[in-house]
Amino acid sequence: MPVANPYAELLAVVPVERREVGVLGGTTAYWVYGPADAETTVLAVHGFRGEHHGLEPVVAQLPEIRVVMPDLPGFGETAPIPGRTHDLELYAQWLTAFAVEVAPGAVVLGHSFGSIVASAAVAGGLPTPRLVLVNPIGAPALEGPRGILTRLAVFYYWAGARLPRAVGEALLRSRVIVRAMSVSMSKTKDAGIRRFVHDQHDTYFSRFADRDVLHDAFVTSVSHDVRAFAPSIAQPTLLVAAVQDDITPIEAERRLATLFPSAELVEIEGVGHLIHYETPAPAASAIRRFLAPSADGTR
Repeated sequence: MPVANPYAELLAVVPVERREVGVLGGTTAYWVYGPADAETTVLAVHGFRGEHHGLEPVVAQLPEIRVVMPDLPGFGETAPIPGRTHDLELYAQWLTAFAVEVAPGAVVLGHSFGSIVASAAVAGGLPTPRLVLVNPIGAPALEGPRGILTRLAVFYYWAGARLPRAVGEALLRSRVIVRAMSVSMSKTKDAGIRRFVHDQHDTYFSRFADRDVLHDAFVTSVSHDVRAFAPSIAQPTLLVAAVQDDITPIEAERRLATLFPSAELVEIEGVGHLIHYETPAPAASAIRRFLAPSADGTR
């Protein structure tokens, strides 16, 4: 039985086009949302195991903004980069090259794992007027409120990479485990949104290329966080954080905000690590305000 998308009506009025571009010897699939003549373009980077659909609820709330959203290499419809380990160096290099080809000068936005990739790229020289980080990874994942579960995840991805390939792939794509992950992250009390969240994870969480790229990306996700890059990011930065986030506690997000030369922290109550699914409207409102022209005409 189809699960209703609570944001479908809003998303339906946003024009969207799928495109492809060659980057670092591979082909990147990406989607362009919103009006071609929009004053602002945002380059959005999704999270670990996700793909472009995950951030669509936020896009639906920002119809006046042009959003360019690729699938990360090895996820969704973008194949892995040939001959490369999919570590943070690769992802940051890929994002920088993609931006040059497709969205030069765009505001960069990263969600969760995408916050690490976006921060590393901007700190490394990716030109952007502003940076937006949603559910930023602001502390080591192994030290978060659910550090024990993260350690279990380390074992899970290790086993998936070491077992015979067919068995490992089946384990990593297990619908039972994907649902358990989804349940552990969801905080909403709205049954309809909760069903939507689980359906999104069931549908898109296993659209990774193979177990090798998934393992590389997972190791990257738990080996880095935004703190290492924050002091080197001069651009105005917006952090949209969840008060009930189990991956990075809100206290760590508050400390993270102090590491940037110029950062604003917006805290959203009643949600955890799924701001993009459960509370996209307040997140979009914060983003819209942050990107609005200031009195001197700058953004």
